[in-house]
Amino acid sequence: MPSLSARIVIPAANRELEIPTGLFINNEFVPSADSPNDLIHLVNPATEETICSVAAGSVKDIDIAVAAARKAFNTTWGKNVTGFERSKLLNKLADLMERDQDILAQVESLNNGKPFKIARDFDIGDSIQCLRYYAGWADKITGQTIEVDNKTKLAFTRHDPIGVCGQIIPWNYPINMWAWKVAPALACGCTIVMKPSELTPLTALMLSKLIVEAGFPPGVVNTIPSLGSVGGAALSMHMDIDKVAFTGSTVTGRKVMEAAAKSNLKKVSLELGGKSPQLVFESADLEQAANWACLGILYNTGQDCTAGSRLYVQDTIYDKFVSLLVSKAKELVIGDGFDEKSGGGPLVSKTQFDKVWRYIESGSAQGAKLALGGQKRPGKGFFVDPTIFTDINANMDIVRDEIFGPVLAVGRFKTEEEAISLANDTSYGLGAGLHSNDANQCMRVSSALEAGTVWVNQYNLLNNNVPFGGKKQSGIGRELGSYALDEYTSVKAVHWNFGEKLDWPL
Repeated sequence: MPSLSARIVIPAANRELEIPTGLFINNEFVPSADSPNDLIHLVNPATEETICSVAAGSVKDIDIAVAAARKAFNTTWGKNVTGFERSKLLNKLADLMERDQDILAQVESLNNGKPFKIARDFDIGDSIQCLRYYAGWADKITGQTIEVDNKTKLAFTRHDPIGVCGQIIPWNYPINMWAWKVAPALACGCTIVMKPSELTPLTALMLSKLIVEAGFPPGVVNTIPSLGSVGGAALSMHMDIDKVAFTGSTVTGRKVMEAAAKSNLKKVSLELGGKSPQLVFESADLEQAANWACLGILYNTGQDCTAGSRLYVQDTIYDKFVSLLVSKAKELVIGDGFDEKSGGGPLVSKTQFDKVWRYIESGSAQGAKLALGGQKRPGKGFFVDPTIFTDINANMDIVRDEIFGPVLAVGRFKTEEEAISLANDTSYGLGAGLHSNDANQCMRVSSALEAGTVWVNQYNLLNNNVPFGGKKQSGIGRELGSYALDEYTSVKAVHWNFGEKLDWPL
């Protein structure tokens, strides 16, 4: 039987770690029940070297994990614990994540490629805050008392935990997406079967160890690394899953929703792709707008569902702004995540690297002009440097499709109305941004943009107490804030008769 742990070396930190590599069910790491020799091999995207291998969960393993989650929901979690207890455990988990913040960030950087300092300070720092935010909500989930007839009847509502939740998270923010899913679900009293991305499961397995240390009962959180076509499909189709939450591509989101409909009509929340626009008006602070535009497309090396990959600039400032933008994009260092100078890392995989380069080649072939980038680096690692195209049109693939890399398409507009039309000309609706020092214009344009999140004079920054989600083909439901609690609760209405006598027969 394959080992259920692996020793990995982080040379930059002069550290050797033992990482769990089994499936996490009922607070234990176990091999696959029916395919113990099936493994997922993980690659360091900066070096293209194998890090280690983890167990690949099967459909049967998903069944076992769901049964464990159901048992916990019915016995030791769900309605069997108070909000105070759930809050205490979530806060303890946050404390443990904070204790292990450096180690988690090192493994995240190794497995995902992102800079260690960004994983530590932003991804994990934000995740700790997310857990504490929802710990605060755990004992504040309330219903309503509704007047019906004060002499004879009343009604009230209960917001019950929805039950067993399948949660499928992506590879671009492994710890962050884990926290966004786990925290509200646990606060509401749900149990979880988590499927991390097959590319980046290591920190989800490390966090599973912390689940045990924090004191959560067995079966409350289960983690099954698996191929999406196996584990993700099994969770979406499972008849004993009450809700599935998915973050990933729109193509896969459709499959999740279809499977949920064809099985038990389980509740679904989807946070999907985007082709988000930023608008720069002539009144904007151009230095700041250029900084935010760079952050919008280059943060996480463009591997971000809200990446501001379409930028439209007012014609009166276009040439000046593009020159400023290019100079600022050149300043970002894309390099090894353990190099302190790196502000961005490699793309996550060879598949993603090849996809992004196909789009760069397509942009040039379809007539867009390269203002920056477009040259492949020699050597190992899936590195793609900042790439900026100008002279674009609405029919180009780089303008229509989500690329998920550091590739920006820059266009121009004359009027506010044209800017809004260009921004909304997409099947997606996840994020949008605008830069202007005209307050009335900011109100008009932010109202007109068709996106779940609109940033004004900033971009890409989110807060745990503010809802996040998409419109159109960017998804269904909301994460973060109090709105996320609705995704993990079921409202029950109770009608109580204390005074009416029913005459019979009718």
